[in-house]
Amino acid sequence: MRTIPIPVDTSKLVITCVKAPKPRLLNKDTGEIKTDKNGNTVYEITVSVEDEFGRIELVKIGTSGEPPVSAGQQINPTGLVGYVWEISGRWGISYRAAALLPAAGEPLSV
Repeated sequence: MRTIPIPVDTSKLVITCVKAPKPRLLNKDTGEIKTDKNGNTVYEITVSVEDEFGRIELVKIGTSGEPPVSAGQQINPTGLVGYVWEISGRWGISYRAAALLPAAGEPLSV
């Protein structure tokens, strides 16, 4: 299956960080951390996504480098794309963003 990035329009979504960013593990047994093609650590953030009808989903978004956000902050993902995956008859969508920044009016996390 060829993976084609699908752009996500976030203009009508409210995205809130619900779990602090953490490095994404490639192997839980060895503790190996995932890196991008430039050698930067890939971080994973769990967020709640609420649409204009009030439906809420929990999703994980990956990004290179540690984003300046913390739990409870509304965030603005830049360049958010989804990738459909399939393994052994199971499938899903993984999400990746070029950057995850606090929404306008939210303070930067240190």
